[in-house]
Amino acid sequence: MTSPRTLLLSIACVLVSVAQAQTAPGPAEAAAYTGLHAAAWRGDVATIERLARENKAALQARDGNGRTPLHVATFAKRRDAVRALIKAGANHAALDNDRYDAVTIAAVADDEETLRVLLAEGASAGLTTSRYDGTALIAAAHLGHDGVVRQLIAAGAPLDHVNNLHWTAVIEAVVLGDGGPRHQATLKALVDAGANTRLADREGRTPLQLARSRGYAAMVKLLEAAPR
Repeated sequence: MTSPRTLLLSIACVLVSVAQAQTAPGPAEAAAYTGLHAAAWRGDVATIERLARENKAALQARDGNGRTPLHVATFAKRRDAVRALIKAGANHAALDNDRYDAVTIAAVADDEETLRVLLAEGASAGLTTSRYDGTALIAAAHLGHDGVVRQLIAAGAPLDHVNNLHWTAVIEAVVLGDGGPRHQATLKALVDAGANTRLADREGRTPLQLARSRGYAAMVKLLEAAPR
């Protein structure tokens, strides 16, 4: 049986890992960018289009953290640059060194507008990402980004993916959430979409049991009313 201390350590590790996904290139790193990385960071669409025509392979170039120009544009919230890069042939499924794709980066940052552009341009909502073998939906659910969650669900994100901690999006909305309005809205979106609320964690605890143990009354009510 996992001890409460072990569970808390696991939760802390997840929080640190996901926070890193939101870390944009630092000022010194960005200042050193050249070529498509620099254009992506600035949102310079004309330069992106010119450089992509001159050297298609540069679209997949990596910086020191494994970020492609598309990752950089996503971190910088340069939506026109995101659109231009994908139209030029950038691989929207590329993972950086922390195994995050552009969709998960936007999802973790609660950046609904950039996410909308990525999905409209054909980026997938269903990739397995992060060191926890999760998904953008799981990451957004644990952070309570309910608007992002609804977008990802509409884009066909896998509702019942189980990461290597043996947690689903429903479970993470409970165990990594604060039980507040946004996590409640997240859980409701998942339940309404048909997510399986009976899938248990590694210790056999269901989302309902986890919500009860945390005193999350509104979540308990939602889960009690969920189809079984």
